[in-house]
Amino acid sequence: MQNNPNGPYDDVFSNLAKIVEDIVKNMPESQNARIIGYTIITRQPTSDDPQVYHFDSPEDDDDIPYEVLESDDQIFITAMLPVDPKNAPYADIEPDCVRIIVDDKSVTIMLDNTVDRIHSYYRVHRGLMDITLKKVKNPATFLPTDNLG
Repeated sequence: MQNNPNGPYDDVFSNLAKIVEDIVKNMPESQNARIIGYTIITRQPTSDDPQVYHFDSPEDDDDIPYEVLESDDQIFITAMLPVDPKNAPYADIEPDCVRIIVDDKSVTIMLDNTVDRIHSYYRVHRGLMDITLKKVKNPATFLPTDNLG
């Protein structure tokens, strides 16, 4: 994998993955040890570090836990998905909210900023759903108006 010239920490993240692997191998009963998942986001805003705005843990076992991080121009959501879903999980991305659906479980995440649905996307990999939402620079252009006609 080629290093990104704008991501000076790519080597650090690679080394971090090796360190975590070694830690797990050296744990007592390591054959049963598992890392459920983690995501390292290397996309940094130009102004300062991304900030965690809120973390919602499930109210009960039927909810899908997720975490939201936000930069100047994007919103990142990472959700931990249930094990062995019957159907493919998906994210319904709307300008003001995101709904994550897995079988009969779902969670709706209300957004503080309007997002561009066309330039937003999600990816499911190894039990995690990573959603990247592009913020709208001028939200007024995405709001419905009453005087169409």
